[in-house]
Amino acid sequence: MLNLKTIFKILGSLLWIEATLLTLCLFVAMLYQGDDIMAFAWSILITISSGLGFRLLGRHSNNIIERRDAYFVVAIAWVIFSLFGTLPFLISGYIDNLTNAFFETMSGFTTTGATVIDFPEHLPKGLLFWRSLTQWIGGLGIVFFTIAILPSLVGGSLKVFAAESTGPIKSKLHPRLSTSAKWIWIVYLILTIACILSYKVCGMNWFDAFNYSMTSTATGGFATESGSIATFKSPAEEYVCTLFCFLAGVNFTLLYTSVAGFKFKQFLKNSEFKFYTTLVLGFSLFIMLELIFRNNYDVEHAFRSSIFQVVSFITTTGLFSDDAAKWPHVTWVILAACMFFGGCSGSTSGGFKSIRGVMLIKIVRNEFRQILHPNAVLPLKIDGYNVQMSKRVTLLSFLGLYLFLTLVCAFTMIAAGIDSTNSITITLSSLGNVGPALGLEIGPTMSWNELPNFAKWMASFLMLVGRLELFTVLVLFSPSFWKEN
Repeated sequence: MLNLKTIFKILGSLLWIEATLLTLCLFVAMLYQGDDIMAFAWSILITISSGLGFRLLGRHSNNIIERRDAYFVVAIAWVIFSLFGTLPFLISGYIDNLTNAFFETMSGFTTTGATVIDFPEHLPKGLLFWRSLTQWIGGLGIVFFTIAILPSLVGGSLKVFAAESTGPIKSKLHPRLSTSAKWIWIVYLILTIACILSYKVCGMNWFDAFNYSMTSTATGGFATESGSIATFKSPAEEYVCTLFCFLAGVNFTLLYTSVAGFKFKQFLKNSEFKFYTTLVLGFSLFIMLELIFRNNYDVEHAFRSSIFQVVSFITTTGLFSDDAAKWPHVTWVILAACMFFGGCSGSTSGGFKSIRGVMLIKIVRNEFRQILHPNAVLPLKIDGYNVQMSKRVTLLSFLGLYLFLTLVCAFTMIAAGIDSTNSITITLSSLGNVGPALGLEIGPTMSWNELPNFAKWMASFLMLVGRLELFTVLVLFSPSFWKEN
């Protein structure tokens, strides 16, 4: 069965890391003299004590972790991180119930960006910084972050990485996973710093620049104002946000190998990047024309609004510069398609992932060829990589399960009385870690506070399932997972 001692040891270390992150927010709260100082102090004390308790339970562990342990520890780590992440909200009293606090924290760590806070500008600076930091850490993954800074934590870090990484095709930079993790985190850090400086140059103050850069590069979407980026009324900031969200939606391994090695042609040769870029440009052009001819936007405004919203939705960021609820309804279909597809594998974005879109197109093309040439052996190659039959079966299983979950959860919400458009887009938004919904009750610029509690718990579950790519969480509910052999 599960190696509980090693699992307790990992969870204890993770809670100590979370306490360190909370300490950063305590310094921010002290800097701005907010009324959340004691809330962070108590949260740190409780988190450290709990981490110590887990470490004591995990003493004398053999540091061996099997595949079953890896899937369990990744899923439970995200839940525990989110539970302890609710403490600053609950202790400070700015969120007064566990349902809303857990929803907000899970939305942060999974970089979904859906919020139950109607006016975030009323929160103290420490809590605002905590919301942004949860998204920044969750961008590349809680456990992946741990592997980068604690390579000797467990002996089976590759299995843990496999349980948390995104996309059907894995690529490695370095034979040692911890080294790869560090390089990818360095790319992430450079993107974040560049984004901070760009926002500052465009006129943001330092606090907003830090917060918006963390949520932009994490493709998260939490904002310090209820008006999101639109609050600043700055076209330059909107273009900066679009650029960095787009880059954060690109495979980080591809970014590293192409930029570090000055091999920029790799972008043009990469099938997933071409698919991702084609979707962004095609969808943006369609919406731009709709805004020009049906909403009477001028060309620049239409281009800026369309590409911002398309990039925000396809990278599952969720920041907004315009109210898409006032756009022609046909554009909602495009934005819903963006929600579904998502960005590239190995990026901070969620959704179905562009690489799976490429694989599906090639599978369908092969099926047409097979009809004409029944005896032909047709390999499925992506950028020189031969996709095995087992991965094709996994892809179709993933697609089927994705659609099944969307259908069941949307049906449940509709049956409970939630508007049908909201039910479908809330489900897609949660499962794809997007953030905004499209509808009249909960539009793209509104909070999710009006949702009934059961819908918030369902959405929180879908956020976790979507962030860990379905199987990592759902395998825990299969009877075979808990059998001895």
